[in-house]
Amino acid sequence: MFAKVKSQGIFGLSCFDVIVEADLSSGLPRFDVVGLPDAAVKESRDRVRASIKNCGYTFPVSRITVNIAPADIKKEGAFYDLPILISILVASAQLTADISDCSFIGELSLNGEIRSANGVLPVVIQAKESGVGSIFVPFDNAVEASVVEGIDVLPAKNINEIVAHLTGMKLIEPVFKRLDEKEIISDELDFCDVKGQHEAKRALEIAAAGGHNCLMIGPPGTGKSMLAKRLGSILPEMNFEEKIETTKIYSVAGELSKGSRLISKRPFRSPHHTISAQGLTGGGTNPKPGEISLSHNGVLFLDEFPEFDRRAKESLRQPLEDGKVTITRTSGSVTYPSNLMVVAAMNPCPCGYFGHPTRQCTCSDAAKKRYRDKTSGPLLDRIDIHIEVGAIDYEQLSGKADEEHSSEIRKRVNKARAIQLERFKGTGISCNAKMTPRATRQYCILDEDADKMLENSFDSLGLSARAYDKILRIARTIADLDGDEIIGVNHIAEALQYRSLDRKYWR
Repeated sequence: MFAKVKSQGIFGLSCFDVIVEADLSSGLPRFDVVGLPDAAVKESRDRVRASIKNCGYTFPVSRITVNIAPADIKKEGAFYDLPILISILVASAQLTADISDCSFIGELSLNGEIRSANGVLPVVIQAKESGVGSIFVPFDNAVEASVVEGIDVLPAKNINEIVAHLTGMKLIEPVFKRLDEKEIISDELDFCDVKGQHEAKRALEIAAAGGHNCLMIGPPGTGKSMLAKRLGSILPEMNFEEKIETTKIYSVAGELSKGSRLISKRPFRSPHHTISAQGLTGGGTNPKPGEISLSHNGVLFLDEFPEFDRRAKESLRQPLEDGKVTITRTSGSVTYPSNLMVVAAMNPCPCGYFGHPTRQCTCSDAAKKRYRDKTSGPLLDRIDIHIEVGAIDYEQLSGKADEEHSSEIRKRVNKARAIQLERFKGTGISCNAKMTPRATRQYCILDEDADKMLENSFDSLGLSARAYDKILRIARTIADLDGDEIIGVNHIAEALQYRSLDRKYWR
């Protein structure tokens, strides 16, 4: 007896169609799984055998061969438990149903319950693109999978529910989440909580408006972390494509909570400075996304920036330039998107009080140099905005004046982003910070005075070609906030201020 069942596999974010074939033949009882399975897939033999018996069916006493095609792609994880079981039930004539338009994914427990799995959303998208009519998924992954249109998502808690549906005894209702539902996002963190620091707030507003990376330098206790944690409250809302991209990454990483829907709030990741380079970029035998990819379409906040391992910091270079992370292992290469904003914070010296108006720095010149040299010049050059967050006096802290709320700042950011979306329509560019060199020359038009100022500053500040492009992009964002099409001298002057701290501290 022979049967075949449709399923899907996943490697990184890439999904592929799988056919699970079962053949029952005479001979000594044996259960073989072929098709380049890993250890977890091979162990499915024991889970499937126990599930069949505990659900009231008969495990065939014959030579069973299960092939998971295509055989040239390594199959990993417990994704294939359910399709293997269904193929055996069909091959042994214990299940008679038309399953040609169905796909199955899920891990089994020994009593036939279907456990939740990672990566269900991209797998359902792959099934839909392959023309599958309906797909059976674990019940706990139903909400995650239900956002995909054009395919019936059938959530099941156990094997008996699936058999009852296929035989017509009790149908499973497909789940579907309306795509026009408005997600309500509330932010408890607000910029109005931060007293003073208007220059830093302005810099973060520009960073949010143009998607620029930012480095904040200042003594301890000046509000660097407070400002960074409130950056999400002024970022523009994600569109549907960004929500799908972000949710797919979290689904593959196993970071989606039970019953969660699309991720509607931009991610904010704040790893500890002891994290390894692999923790940032991702890795493993079957490479999983790291903190860089988990920050896709959001913010990666690196507090105490110099204290991060040098290899970990330098691993940011390629993602900041290319917008993606490629992890290569013997099993293959995986590419994860990393369209993110990096916000870093650091003290000016080991004790933290270099340049403080009232407290004396106790660090030697050599100690200060060693501390700053932990951050390399090439990495600094890739960070668009450098801003000094100075100490606040008592009058500012105790003042009764109302600070500007995040909602007001966000309106200006949304207006600037709307200009950019219209400008870059059809180009694949999402914001000013992601402009290519050609796009930078095309869209960053300077008036005569602005061009003269930038020319004089290029040599006097010793700017690199990369820094030149970044200044133009920052100035483009400032002009967008002002609603100006041409970049003026005031826009260039403000942009140049955000590229001067590396000359002050790393001269």
